[in-house]
Amino acid sequence: MSHLIARMDAVVDVMGDRPAVLTDSMAIPHRMFQETATIMAAALQGLGIRKGDRVALYAANGMEFALLYIAVVRAGATLVPINLLINAREIAYILKDAGVSGILVQTSLRPRLEDILLDMDEVRIVIEIAESPDPLENLAPLLNPADGWIPPDIDPHEDLVVILYTSGTTGFPKGAMLTHANLVANTESVHVAMRWRQGSDRVLVVLPMFHAFAATVGLLTPLTNGCALIPIQGFDPERMALAIDRHQATIFIGVPSLYSVLLRLRDDRISLFQSLRFGIAGGAAMPLAVLEAFEEKFGIRVYEGDGPTECSPVTCVNPIDGVSKPGSVGLPIPGVEMRIVDEEGRLLEDGEVGEIAVRGANVMKGYWQQPEATAAVMRGDWLLTGDLGTRDDEGYFSIVDRKKDLIIVNGMNVYPRMLEDVLYTHPAILEAAVIGEPNARHGEVPIAYVACHDGQSLSDAELRAFCRNHLGRHQVPRRFVVLERLPRNGAGKILKRELRKEGEHERGVADL
Repeated sequence: MSHLIARMDAVVDVMGDRPAVLTDSMAIPHRMFQETATIMAAALQGLGIRKGDRVALYAANGMEFALLYIAVVRAGATLVPINLLINAREIAYILKDAGVSGILVQTSLRPRLEDILLDMDEVRIVIEIAESPDPLENLAPLLNPADGWIPPDIDPHEDLVVILYTSGTTGFPKGAMLTHANLVANTESVHVAMRWRQGSDRVLVVLPMFHAFAATVGLLTPLTNGCALIPIQGFDPERMALAIDRHQATIFIGVPSLYSVLLRLRDDRISLFQSLRFGIAGGAAMPLAVLEAFEEKFGIRVYEGDGPTECSPVTCVNPIDGVSKPGSVGLPIPGVEMRIVDEEGRLLEDGEVGEIAVRGANVMKGYWQQPEATAAVMRGDWLLTGDLGTRDDEGYFSIVDRKKDLIIVNGMNVYPRMLEDVLYTHPAILEAAVIGEPNARHGEVPIAYVACHDGQSLSDAELRAFCRNHLGRHQVPRRFVVLERLPRNGAGKILKRELRKEGEHERGVADL
């Protein structure tokens, strides 16, 4: 199997003059993009970055992020992207755990690292990236290397491209190690499964590229398959709509909350979406009400898919231009196997709820310096994803919920996603999340957190009456908490762990 550098070089040979990255300030073709990234890689090597060194990238979406990512890969180093929304304590943990020797950071973000760097002698190199309208001017510190680029000798199955730290429900995150072989396999599978058109497809990337979904589907798949990416910052619906029209985007990727945000647009903005071929939804469960409302308003098909960071991350998607089953995450993509297993790892029958297991070249090498945690999720070459799901008789997979989110009320399974889907059908509800809370009498009870559309409100009695009309008695949330907005991470996913913390504070057990 080839490595990412070879794949990108092959694209330059046939698509070198086609756009690779498009922004409001400039467009750059594949040949120029790779030549620029190679110059930057030489500069990193000249500063002492060697094969296998870990280099952190702390930056927002943009041309700069894309070039820096590929420059680190071309230098033979391993990228450690830093989530822009995490706190200093977690940043310090990641930098130390990964043993980074260099940091690439945007100037406006540098102050967040000052105290951390005082305690990190092992960080030899800190390069600031300016934030003027000219991306190449911002990257000037890496555009005049003293010596030429030394192509690294890459073992695709052993050498890492990236360590992606997954957000845990408790404790500190784990670093998923993704190799060249993992990402070559996944980008090729995405390209085939989603029917990307070489030389013409353009994907709008508003999801942060420090996350697996945007990095693989929005950044690496275009660069290894001769397509283009359009990186933008911020989940502003007007800005997204204008970027789609201005750059004639053909593919949109987003988590469900992004599709909800776009539904707020005025009807006269619908015409700005005419260039889109389809949307891809992943990263969280897509409420059926949101899916149907988006497709009806914009006339654009949205295909649901899924996959955890540990799988590079895409494992499945509804067939593009084929039979799409709303509420399901589709069929395994080429080169990926999926199955449903019980607690002992036994294969379950179609329709039975169990844990989703995945096997394929996309499955991570393991967790960085955590062999016990790696062993806990691996069963031979099968990865246990932690997702509870089902497989139907046509091979389509559906996610019932996260295994850790399952609520057991009086011995009966209650799946938060099912309750959330019901809540989303209420016309006043914008966001909904359900978590379990310990209860002395019932074991656990469901608690619902909701946020309403602007100008609307709901009382506890109204919410309770609505749920009683649509849910079984044991499924009706014990209490309802109405918030202005629900907490989200950088990719727009609702942070249930933050809601759990809030519940613990209310019960006085947070610090016990």
